[in-house]
Amino acid sequence: MVKIGYTMMCEQTPPGQLVDDVAEAERAGFDYAVISDHYFPWLEEMGHSPYAWSVLGAAARATERLPLMTYVTCPIMRYHPAVVAQKAATMGALTRGRFTLGLGAGENLNEHVIGQGWPPADTRHEMFREAVEIIRELFEGRYTTYHGEYFDVDSAKLFDLPGDPVPIAIAASGGRSGEIAAEYGDALVAIEPDAELVGLFSAAGGRGKPVYGQLAVSYDRDAEAARERAHRLWRWSVAGWKVMAELPAPVNFAAYARTVRPEDVAESVPCGPDVDAVVEAVRRYAEAGFTHVALVQIGHEHQRGFLDWSAGELLPALRRL
Repeated sequence: MVKIGYTMMCEQTPPGQLVDDVAEAERAGFDYAVISDHYFPWLEEMGHSPYAWSVLGAAARATERLPLMTYVTCPIMRYHPAVVAQKAATMGALTRGRFTLGLGAGENLNEHVIGQGWPPADTRHEMFREAVEIIRELFEGRYTTYHGEYFDVDSAKLFDLPGDPVPIAIAASGGRSGEIAAEYGDALVAIEPDAELVGLFSAAGGRGKPVYGQLAVSYDRDAEAARERAHRLWRWSVAGWKVMAELPAPVNFAAYARTVRPEDVAESVPCGPDVDAVVEAVRRYAEAGFTHVALVQIGHEHQRGFLDWSAGELLPALRRL
């Protein structure tokens, strides 16, 4: 059975509501929850982008059973990997083992803010490999000194660790990133139901490990209103990952998406109250080998309606998948 998650989407939701929503998601019956880790929203219209790790600390206390996960944190620029390791270990201890650290090589949108430019993809992958090595070593609880091409660590040690090391899930889109995920990850993160990527991950050493995906949903009893909202807030997503990783600001995503039509967004985003459309979309992930799919309800003002619909109709249908 595919586990169904709830997404705390920082780019569209105020911080206090994120905490309230994840508590409601636990009561609604979701299996786990993920949180995005951004400095900027994708579009100005989305209107928010609080610090994910502050929200996570509050979410740890607002929930009791729900596993939590970053989806995903970039440890190569905005955060030094030694600091990421400390944050993740603290979350593991706060949640008593309910936390998974999702890691990825990041987007220019969020990382350019420190003023060091945006490296090419090959360089980012090498930086990412070093960062994961540092985090894994610190999770072992020993003093760590590391001198790499991109990162240095001088006698660091984590003093608050959970009973078991925090699992690391690594985002990949294929090729080099897929190899890194298989070598260092306890799980794979992907944004599309890509059976080929899952096969690559399995063949390179990831067989039997969890595979996490994500599906955007625009629930509304009014299907046309749902399509309008999906287009207004989610049109940036049509760009695809190679573009999404490179554009530097919300205004650039808005410019890219100027010609995106509502029907273009609706091709990948179930819109309206149709349970079967969401079930079919999740089925594609399941058939591609995914074990987990986190749902994203588009629009912060529509979370409560989505959670009620999920508890009463959607989650029971997905359990039968």
